[in-house]
Amino acid sequence: MAAGQRRVLCPGCGLSRRAGRGPVFRYGPGPAVDPWFGLPLWLQARTRHGVLWAYNLEHLDLIRRFVAASLRERAPWYETGRKMTAVARLPAWVQRAGHRDEVLRAIDRARRSLLH
Repeated sequence: MAAGQRRVLCPGCGLSRRAGRGPVFRYGPGPAVDPWFGLPLWLQARTRHGVLWAYNLEHLDLIRRFVAASLRERAPWYETGRKMTAVARLPAWVQRAGHRDEVLRAIDRARRSLLH
């Protein structure tokens, strides 16, 4: 394998693929893909506002806890510092309280797609 390349292996069937030379993070419109391999993410759910996605169950649970919270407190440095937390970088439509029920339903659909 060439330097910088990565290998993905399916534990179910043993399929192995090589891809990528390093992470390429793309945010915004377009398909949600893994930054190392450029492969589509498994945990995705479409809403009328956009596509909700997560890298893994822990990421999905973090988004769920944030969306479900009735009080979202911010650290004192938040207003002056860079917004580098995972939840601070969520799209505005995910963060809106008015979209809470729809986003939580999408999270549940994404979770079920992985567990079934």
